[in-house]
Amino acid sequence: MGYIEYNLERGPGQGALIVSHPERVLFPLGGVNLRAFLTDTNWSMEMLYSKVLATGGRVPDRVVTNDFFAYLVEDADEWIFSRTGIRARRFARDDEATSDLATAAALQALERGKIAAGELDCIIVSTSTPDMILPSTACMVQKNIGAANAFAFDINAVCTGFVYAVDAADSFIKSGKYKRILVIGADTYSRILDFSDKTTSPLFGDGAGALILEATTERKGVMETIIKSNGNGWDLIQVPSSGSRKPVTAETIELRENTFKMSGRRVYSFATEMIPKLIEEITAKAGLQLDDLDFIIPHQANIRIIDVITKKTGIAKEKFLLNLDRYGNTASASVGLALDENLRNGVIREGNRVLMMGFGGGLSWGGVLMQF
Repeated sequence: MGYIEYNLERGPGQGALIVSHPERVLFPLGGVNLRAFLTDTNWSMEMLYSKVLATGGRVPDRVVTNDFFAYLVEDADEWIFSRTGIRARRFARDDEATSDLATAAALQALERGKIAAGELDCIIVSTSTPDMILPSTACMVQKNIGAANAFAFDINAVCTGFVYAVDAADSFIKSGKYKRILVIGADTYSRILDFSDKTTSPLFGDGAGALILEATTERKGVMETIIKSNGNGWDLIQVPSSGSRKPVTAETIELRENTFKMSGRRVYSFATEMIPKLIEEITAKAGLQLDDLDFIIPHQANIRIIDVITKKTGIAKEKFLLNLDRYGNTASASVGLALDENLRNGVIREGNRVLMMGFGGGLSWGGVLMQF
């Protein structure tokens, strides 16, 4: 049986049509009313979707509790926990880079998916702390895992990056052009923090989360995605001296301009306004009610933000899957790590509808609704 792929009019969440017929057919050069033709013949149509084949996760071995920050504030554990919900985070070793964490997460996903790296068509790494400005961290991961047949690239949408990467991978698969794509969110924010700033340095940890998306004709996997940005807020989250605008110099290092900066209150206002709207928008786009969601995996930024989201949406807090207390804000890794953890421990089960959402620098935000 031969296969020809067409992009016809599609409904929400639908991908390329796989059109099959037992005989070879030549269409006229001038085109044909394909939908009418398919109706009048014995051709069949199936939609492509992208399902989760497997996941992986990696955090560094070094556990850093809130007491580490006792030099910044008195009673550091209670001060940090009461404001953020964080008890501990993980920091990478001096010789451990973003690509190392990403590689470990990728290898786990490949092992659990029972596929060889050579079967991957594409690798997308979301990170804002790459090993170096160039080349891409994704190409380093490609070499490390031996994915000789894939192409690889990075995405930087800061803490929304994992959601952006899943959206891109889903689009690639639904186009019919690629079958298996490895998505990784990985960051080592311990490398860019200003450890004299009590408002930001206790928030972050290091880690990597990975998933492999695979083409399927089953109606499962990625059902809807929404990704957005507002460049008017680019300056709210930044590392001022880190690129061509203001290269790193002895002066910028002395001024700590090569470290992470965030306007915390304005980011809080942004997140608590936009994320409840996003949840309602993506569920409506999928033809669902909020009660139809089994779980939500939010970007693990701050428990206070999540508390406001639950209050505004009316969604029970028990539906929010969190690891914030143990890992802190792992930036691009946070959603992928929580997904991997809750699939492995059996919380997320077949048939569950799970909404993953992120928000961060750019400003950027987005969501991915999945059916498992």
